Amino acid sequence: MPKGIVLASGSVHRRELLKNAGVDFTVRPSELDERAIEAPLLDSGATPEDVAAVLAEAKATDVSQNHPGEIVIGADQTLALGDRVFHKPPTMEEARRTLLALSGRTHTLNSAVVLVENGVVTWQHVAVARLTMRELDPGFIGRYLASVGARALTSVGAYQIEREGVQLMEAIDGDFTTIIGLPILPLLKELRARGEIDG
Repeated sequence: MPKGIVLASGSVHRRELLKNAGVDFTVRPSELDERAIEAPLLDSGATPEDVAAVLAEAKATDVSQNHPGEIVIGADQTLALGDRVFHKPPTMEEARRTLLALSGRTHTLNSAVVLVENGVVTWQHVAVARLTMRELDPGFIGRYLASVGARALTSVGAYQIEREGVQLMEAIDGDFTTIIGLPILPLLKELRARGEIDG
């Protein structure tokens, strides 16, 4: 008999991906301080992929403690430009700086997803997408941010590829769901293999 599935993320986009795929699940976001977990990882030389995987695992493990016998999905995403790791911009000025830094360059989005049962990681996957942003005129950046408003503060690169953010791009190499933040195809494959969803 299928177990309950819990999504340990408050992300509307991850929720929509799972819902649209027909997965029955509940949402229980983790309250962990991600930056506190991330800081020592970056100091120790962990790769952006490793950071995404550790954060996804930490969030799922945290939520799993209150959901014994259920499958908890943890997910996290990092954006890296060379050695620099970006976070969601706290202000519109920081969003502007993010876009100026990414302008004309190729960055990577590392999306990790894990399954945790009874506090133990039973499966994990990290998918990588590479996005090249076109050269952006500072005036255009200002108009873009004025147009999208506070939505620029809800994603790590200050853009949503499924909306106006696609206008910022010159090339995209990677799966759409990886860019959104939940590599859905490998996750669905694993859930089917376990008999948790119809296959």
